[in-house]
Amino acid sequence: MLVEARPGAGKTTAAIRLAERLRAAGLPLAGFFTEEMREGGVRVGFRIETFEGERGVLAHVERRGPPRVGKYGVDLDAFERLALPAVEPPAGGASVIDELGKMELASARFREAVTILFDSDVPLVATVHAFRHPFTDELKGRADVELVKLSRANRDELPAALADRILS
Repeated sequence: MLVEARPGAGKTTAAIRLAERLRAAGLPLAGFFTEEMREGGVRVGFRIETFEGERGVLAHVERRGPPRVGKYGVDLDAFERLALPAVEPPAGGASVIDELGKMELASARFREAVTILFDSDVPLVATVHAFRHPFTDELKGRADVELVKLSRANRDELPAALADRILS
């Protein structure tokens, strides 16, 4: 399942709340979330954190890249070191990935791992930007993928609804 929204709509918050509900129900969980890094109120980069608590810098304004996404240099090595093991499907569990964005999708190895996850029987929820990207456009077009729109109107109840579906 893909949860689609524009930047700032609450994708990360929804993913974290979903993960908390699944964990509270005792479900083994794989995946990660990304967060902004701020200094003096100014966004300077993005951090990745796995649901096992491992953290690293995904992208930063002081990193040269390549690749670059906007003003941020993406640290593919650090991202892959954390993200690839974090998306290994857990036996009898579920996966939550926040997010399938331009920075994360700069990694061919990550795109391959995500494709394997979507081809598996593991319950999967991934957040995705509303913008066009060849990889996410292909996922959105798959017959076996449900696209759920996240909005201000549904963002508070969506994590519980998704958890109920996965747990039932």
